[in-house]
Amino acid sequence: MARGDGALDRPPPGPPRTAAHEMFARDRASRALGIELVSAAGGAAVARMRVTADMVNGHGMTHGGYVFLLADTAFALACNTAGPVTVAAGADITFLRSTAAGDELEARATERASSGRSGVYDVTVTRDGDVIAEFRGRSRAISPGRPA
Repeated sequence: MARGDGALDRPPPGPPRTAAHEMFARDRASRALGIELVSAAGGAAVARMRVTADMVNGHGMTHGGYVFLLADTAFALACNTAGPVTVAAGADITFLRSTAAGDELEARATERASSGRSGVYDVTVTRDGDVIAEFRGRSRAISPGRPA
């Protein structure tokens, strides 16, 4: 029975939106490649991408640049959950397995350490639970506000 205050008419609350969600909404590059923001909160994030035929190199496998881009997007989401505008100061990746067109890749980013305006984040890229690549990103907060 309705309480009369409209509480039953409201949808249940979803996960809270963070500055990372706002940043991703403006990230045309990642969204154009089909990257999906799964979650972003508390210095961690998950992003997914399905490999398309246009992402495959001359060896018939996913070009490493696309795997790096997915990991870098998850890294950016994780380090921007708190709100200050934060960018990459550097990053490296180790490729462990190849992937192909049609594969769905998932990148899980986690903050490992932070001090002042600097942070270190690890990102694991998987396909069906198999580790494809390990990425380490170094971040730097550049602004206490958000970009326009």
